[in-house]
Amino acid sequence: MSPDTHGRLPRSFTTPGTSSFLDFLASHDPSLLPPGRVLPAGDVPQSPNATTIVALAFDGGIVMAGDRRATAGSMIASRHIEKVFPADGHSAVGIAGTAGLALELVRLFQLELEHYEKIEGTSLSLDGKANRLASMIRGSLGLAMQGLAVVPLFGGYDLERRTGRIFSYDVTGGRYEEMDYHAVGSGAVFARSSLKKLWWSGMSATDAVHTAVHALVDAADDDSATGGPDATRQIWPVVATVTEAGYLRVRDEDLAAVAAEIEGIRRATEKPGGESR
Repeated sequence: MSPDTHGRLPRSFTTPGTSSFLDFLASHDPSLLPPGRVLPAGDVPQSPNATTIVALAFDGGIVMAGDRRATAGSMIASRHIEKVFPADGHSAVGIAGTAGLALELVRLFQLELEHYEKIEGTSLSLDGKANRLASMIRGSLGLAMQGLAVVPLFGGYDLERRTGRIFSYDVTGGRYEEMDYHAVGSGAVFARSSLKKLWWSGMSATDAVHTAVHALVDAADDDSATGGPDATRQIWPVVATVTEAGYLRVRDEDLAAVAAEIEGIRRATEKPGGESR
């Protein structure tokens, strides 16, 4: 964006229009949006991928958690990447897939929700936020078809229904409300198996955080692209709760205690060599 020869903003900045920031940007300069970019010819270069995200409902909200590993082929590209973010005050979004595009998607989604709230004077409903994210994913279908897919997991506290809700997506922008729990990414199969055993209706926030971390540990045990808690490097998953009070990231000190408790359970139930007692 640059002012005209008289130092004024372009007309699109001063013309009343939509409450959608993406619609505004598409009308002002479509090339600034991911779908408006033209990829160079040839094979897509190998890029870091973000992996496992889990989300589960508890009595009064949801928990969303993501491991900290990104991979590029068989290599660990990052041990510190963050994959769970606040979308706004009462919702969270986790990312799996092509890391760079996923992080850009999160920033655009956050801006979209903030722009709507400033223009309309109220926040979108949770269903409205889930639908906006679906539209953004659908707009990037061309990139997904070239191997640059982004698969987020969205959830939050529904202020109208007064309960936590979780939404998953496919690369075409399909939106699906999940009951109880869900996981996405390379370790999703193992994480969902763990959640199936450990989740129960009416669990507390503390139990939900424990269950989410345990699911990531189980995923890391079988999926090389998922990183478990790393006590040596003091690297812990990113875990957040979303309740009526809002988005709250769980402290690393608390996650260290949870990880130590889970490690104790594993030592008590597994023999050296990997066999169960």
